[in-house]
Amino acid sequence: MPTGLVLMKWDERLGVSILAKYPESIDVTNKTLMQIYSTHEYSGESGLISLNVGSMNLVSYYTGPDIGVYMILALTLDEDPEVFEDGLSDATRLVIQNLENDAYRLLIPSIFQRLSVYPKLTEELKTAMLYTDKARRMVIKRLQEEGSLLKSEVTVWLKDQYRDGFADVEGLMQSLIKDSIIKTRSVKGSPSEMLYLINDIFITRVPPTELIRESVSRGLPQKLAEDYKSEVTSFFREYENTEEDNLKLLNTLLDPATYETLKLLRQAIVTRDDLEKLQKKGVNDIDAVLKNLWDVQMIVVLRDEAGNEYYALQSNVQIEKIFPEYALNLIREQYSLKAISLQAALEYIDTLKDEYRARFTKSRAST
Repeated sequence: MPTGLVLMKWDERLGVSILAKYPESIDVTNKTLMQIYSTHEYSGESGLISLNVGSMNLVSYYTGPDIGVYMILALTLDEDPEVFEDGLSDATRLVIQNLENDAYRLLIPSIFQRLSVYPKLTEELKTAMLYTDKARRMVIKRLQEEGSLLKSEVTVWLKDQYRDGFADVEGLMQSLIKDSIIKTRSVKGSPSEMLYLINDIFITRVPPTELIRESVSRGLPQKLAEDYKSEVTSFFREYENTEEDNLKLLNTLLDPATYETLKLLRQAIVTRDDLEKLQKKGVNDIDAVLKNLWDVQMIVVLRDEAGNEYYALQSNVQIEKIFPEYALNLIREQYSLKAISLQAALEYIDTLKDEYRARFTKSRAST
């Protein structure tokens, strides 16, 4: 598990400048920080480096010269630095977006907490982290509308959207490739590589049907079973799927203690005593966690005649990657508008074919 975080910036006049660190007790010498700077400077590009200095195992992510910010994570000796690359890239972009008025300082503890659990993230949480990143979400939404884009066009567009500075476009692209959202292809006659959407992200609330059907065996007194069903039915009668609601849900999931509690609530209807046992798994403030889940309308509290409280899911969240069947219509539309060349359109169709076949093969292998 990481032991500390240092956010550094290079100043041509002052040299190494520490913007923030967490916890405050972490000690990385100026000599070591200079060594990190020099190693990044040698390549001159954004990206990841790792180095061992004495007993310290360090990994550093550099935004590139336009912004010049370095995020350095201190690891235990047995940890693999490369595992943290995407997490550090995401965290660095979040800092860059909040440089104005030093707003990033308030984010450092939560950034460190997220990075600490990053290697153990489930596929669900990795997808949630991907979609809550504003820049990656912007690229995905454009591809949902157009299907394919020139890489050079996306680079210019992103930098224009972030007039106060956006760095590491390449890192963003690579993360979308690793997460199987896009593929890049070189197309004859195109001025740069093409980006093709090969997976979309689907997010929605879903009713906890198994918990309702098996509520008594899952921990709820028989007398409260109908009340539980009624609460869930009432909620979904008014529910609308919106991006604002989805982002609230995903940000709630990304709190480690809240997610640990959600895992329990997906399996059972519980009492306060059951929840207190989660302290062994790092849930130290159960009241804060319950407030998080209540605020996003994920839980309902049911009381029996004796005043005993039972905590149950009111709504669950479903996050999955889906094959973009609608992309064929986008290809047809973009080609008719002359927004995409015939060669680029055919290449996209072949790319989608490959992705679909790979999904089919994987699906057959798992059955």
